Amino acid sequence: MLVTRNLQPSLWETVLPEECRRLSPLLERVDRWLDDEAFFAPFRPHFSELFGRPSIPMEVYLRMMFLKFQYRLGYESLCREVGDSISWRIFCRLDLDGSVPAPSTLSKIATRCGEQTVLALNEALLAKADAAKLVKLGKVRADTTVVSANVEYPTDSGLLADAVTRIGNLVRRIKAAGGATRTVFRDRSRSAKARVRRIGTKLKLRGAEAKQEAQATVLRITGELAGLAERAMAEAAAVLANARRALQRVSGRRRGMLRKAINELATIHRRGAKVVAQTRQRLAGQKPDSATRLVSLHEPDARPIKKGRLGKPVEFGYKAQVVDNEDGLVLDYTVEEGNPPDAPQLAPAVKRVKRRFGRAPKAVAADRVYGETTMDKELTDLGVRTVAIPRKGKPSMARRAEEHRRGFRKLVKWRTGCEGRISHLKNRYGWGRSLVDGRERTTAWCGYGVLAHNLVKATNLAAQKG
Repeated sequence: MLVTRNLQPSLWETVLPEECRRLSPLLERVDRWLDDEAFFAPFRPHFSELFGRPSIPMEVYLRMMFLKFQYRLGYESLCREVGDSISWRIFCRLDLDGSVPAPSTLSKIATRCGEQTVLALNEALLAKADAAKLVKLGKVRADTTVVSANVEYPTDSGLLADAVTRIGNLVRRIKAAGGATRTVFRDRSRSAKARVRRIGTKLKLRGAEAKQEAQATVLRITGELAGLAERAMAEAAAVLANARRALQRVSGRRRGMLRKAINELATIHRRGAKVVAQTRQRLAGQKPDSATRLVSLHEPDARPIKKGRLGKPVEFGYKAQVVDNEDGLVLDYTVEEGNPPDAPQLAPAVKRVKRRFGRAPKAVAADRVYGETTMDKELTDLGVRTVAIPRKGKPSMARRAEEHRRGFRKLVKWRTGCEGRISHLKNRYGWGRSLVDGRERTTAWCGYGVLAHNLVKATNLAAQKG
């Protein structure tokens, strides 16, 4: 059952001195902005109004999520800090003698509501800012970046060893829960880890001949790991079949534990087979397709992405686009799986901006990767007056004269500030690395970061204006 507000303030708040109840200027401004019924509407489709166990007040959840992304806290450290701080308790609308929501409660609500709820929260915030006449659409800029997934640098040997180890652990859980107790299975985790260590020692060799020998040895050991994984998965398939039959004979808590272990083993078995297939493909001298390559067993949606960075030529995660204005408000964001081209994403983003605010930006700036020949017409049809996007390839004389105009060059130089905006989101609001799995949950993660960022920006603009 949905609960929006905590309507029973503690008696202790009335006897506290004013100095103890005073919030910092930032939290005081954000508190006033979040005290709006519009921010509760996105949660209503996910909770019943009449039935079920009462949820924590959504005003508490919203304020705690703002603190989490504003100060880069984990769920455990967030709950601990809120419990220890009087001012943070008051900001979060928590009773001074009441309990703080558990970290698992916050995580479950974030997972349950998903990316559409966070998108609706950002839309409500931008609508409130526009109603206060804080949103300028004189010029906007767009750029893309990579939101790194929470994965280690993927190697074929590491993924194979991880698959063998996890299969062994899951089979032990299934047998402990009473499933497939007599099915033969050999745990090959030690053999897999030993081969990974041998690869590590071979990679330390120096010299041209030694490196060639090391590469050949690494390929041979990787092939052995693929064979280990295939044998482990063949035996795991028999364990799965027998465990599913045993599921009918188990009851109570063990039945739930067995069902969960079976589902996890089926998932790892399917992903492990894909890792073996792409490893065999690489050993045969072929390159696996980046659009479908699996880089993690627990994060199946992450993909290798090349953005041309010298320090990180290949990143693993998701491609995100940010559109902001001259005041730094993020007007639109998207998170896509894989590495889609940049240019087709710009016109839909400008269209969404126009739908949100009822008017199109006067000028749009972006870098050269957006410079398709049809881009100017698409944006002009949406109502954009000036398009400052350098064209790909060698421009014609007329186009060169257009790109050398003072106004065009000024907008292109201003566009580089979007890289600073993205850097700020990465360093301050969680965009540098997503700590959740899956594209949908990563989109929600980035959305909460944008929500915290825009709350700070909008309240600062309102304070300067008023």
